[in-house]
Amino acid sequence: MIIFPAIDLKGGQCVRLIKGDMAQATVFNTDPADQARQFAAAGAEWLHLVDLDGAFAGAPVNEAAVEGILAATALPVQLGGGIRDMGRIEAWLKKGVARVILGTVALKNPDLVKQACRRFPGKIAVGIDAKGGKVAVEGWAETSELTALDLARRFEDAGVAAIIYTDIDRDGLLQGVNVPATAELAAALSIPVIASGGVSSLDDIHALLDALPSSRGKGGGIVGVISGRAIYDGRLDLKEALQLLRERA
Repeated sequence: MIIFPAIDLKGGQCVRLIKGDMAQATVFNTDPADQARQFAAAGAEWLHLVDLDGAFAGAPVNEAAVEGILAATALPVQLGGGIRDMGRIEAWLKKGVARVILGTVALKNPDLVKQACRRFPGKIAVGIDAKGGKVAVEGWAETSELTALDLARRFEDAGVAAIIYTDIDRDGLLQGVNVPATAELAAALSIPVIASGGVSSLDDIHALLDALPSSRGKGGGIVGVISGRAIYDGRLDLKEALQLLRERA
């Protein structure tokens, strides 16, 4: 299992939101590239980047900050937020992003996701954000009637590299990962699942590791976890978490 330290970008700065509310943004670093270097120095294997402004605008906004991160570290980066057409997918991959995350378009234009998977195999992840069990899009401002599993199943044979599953009701609140819901989703899919939302301490990493066997029902299973606020607040020591993952690999 891989831990993905998160860098959420708003106004060119590294921030964290509470339950996706842009009005509740806490700035943790005014220099995202510096933050990326800190994560690399701690031993991170990947970085998880979200262009928050882009998610709400429907088009990339924090390009300069993302490019600065790509230049600052050799770590592979997965990026989401406002990427809604093939041109932008291709542009980010050419600039060095290792994996593009498609969220809103997965619901509104699933054919684009399938085309992107064919064109860029292994480079496309689908971000599924759930509020009360239902899929939320447009920067979490709009909730659909579709469940996370219903949406994920649409991409079972598309070649999606991973499903990034976020429980919005827990995001940024440090209340613990929704392990049962994440494991249940993963067990029903052949696509690997990355957990997100609510990581509060090393206990959550232990809980996800304990759930790995039950999450592998169809072969995908939980393969990673994204953490932001817990790391920034000092509740989760990244080096300690990475050591735990090595010990239980």
